[in-house]
Amino acid sequence: MFQGTFDLETATPVDASALSDVLFERGIYWASGRSGIVDLVAAHKWFNLAALKGRKDAVALRQEIAGQMSDAEISVAQREARAWVCAH
Repeated sequence: MFQGTFDLETATPVDASALSDVLFERGIYWASGRSGIVDLVAAHKWFNLAALKGRKDAVALRQEIAGQMSDAEISVAQREARAWVCAH
């Protein structure tokens, strides 16, 4: 398993034509705390986008993450996902 760190400041942004696998991996990244920080809002957002691209297992993980979030956090994640779709 990868034991290094990612520099998110210089990372290439995810493109709108990204495969569902890339979006799913972003969800796993934030849900697992690989960066040292678990960000459920970001994880929900990326799982939502992966699900929109047809990744079926992203739906289950998004629901699992949502079970640990407040309604306000879920709303933020959904807004961020919509904003990403609109921007790309």
